[in-house]
Amino acid sequence: MTDRTGKCLCGAVRYTLRETPDAFGVCHCTMCQRVSGGVNMAFTVPADDIEITGAEHVRTYRSSDRAARSFCGICGSNLWYRSTDPAEVSPGYSIGFGTLDDKSGLRLAKEICIETKPESYALAGDHPRLTSQECLT
Repeated sequence: MTDRTGKCLCGAVRYTLRETPDAFGVCHCTMCQRVSGGVNMAFTVPADDIEITGAEHVRTYRSSDRAARSFCGICGSNLWYRSTDPAEVSPGYSIGFGTLDDKSGLRLAKEICIETKPESYALAGDHPRLTSQECLT
């Protein structure tokens, strides 16, 4: 696959992915709703498969016992989520789908935390829709 690129709104933080999954997921948990302003769409890549430029502009907030969320310190764009679990030797990046320069070719693979999804919208397609409990087991 060809490298994919992405950036924050102002372009101060940019990234290049050496490998990109062909799918993304959607999280409906209340924390993701607050961070994204709605539904959180993201895909995960191993830490070794991303090259970041403008890292000096990245700010990180430890949002829970198990995760940290990063954003651009200039424009505030949500960039990625990373596990802080010490058991993960090299945690990957769960990157915001909207930061990609080219979103073509990626399919919606699953939705999680559907019990907190606002009833005012529904995503189309035949894909798994998991509760928070199902995600944790």
